[in-house]
Amino acid sequence: MEDCRALRSATRAARARMVVPMERTRRSRVTQLLRRQSLLRADGGATAVEFALVAAPFIALLVAILQTMVVFFAQRLLDEVVSQASRTILTGQAQTSGLTQSQFTSWVCQKTVILFTCANYMVNVTSYSSFSAASTATPTLTFDSSGNVSNTWNYSLGSPGDIVVVQVLYQWPIILGPLGFNLSNLANGNRLLVSSNVFKREPY
Repeated sequence: MEDCRALRSATRAARARMVVPMERTRRSRVTQLLRRQSLLRADGGATAVEFALVAAPFIALLVAILQTMVVFFAQRLLDEVVSQASRTILTGQAQTSGLTQSQFTSWVCQKTVILFTCANYMVNVTSYSSFSAASTATPTLTFDSSGNVSNTWNYSLGSPGDIVVVQVLYQWPIILGPLGFNLSNLANGNRLLVSSNVFKREPY
């Protein structure tokens, strides 16, 4: 009898020892399953991921808008100042005062110094006998081995009654924007701003 009881006790103990690991394994599997479900439902990082996806094109668009705005503002300012400067030739003030090409350039620069660099201005003034003979084509820039403009510019103020074409050119530096956005129209990556005025000299 005692042997039977001992055998039963040993069997029960063995079963108990087997049940405990099984229970632990079952609990571990349940815990892992709950963790996976919790991970699938988690949205704590969703905002960061969405911002990362939207930030790049948003910044690209912002850079493009700002650069376009500055370039068009610079062109508008240049047009206004060149129009004012051309009146000194139209009315004969430049001729009577002996205004030189460098002085004309300096006058334009003083009005636009907030955005422009004086050394980068190019002034081309030509005179013709009639409107049909006048050429308003934008001069093609040529560059030396150092990348500097090598053109020779005219400064012919003409006589009363002549047709005068005033052209002021400026190389505006362009920052290449993301997504291939580019406003440059020169091979060196800059944008050539050109302001032209055509008029008939007044008699004086």
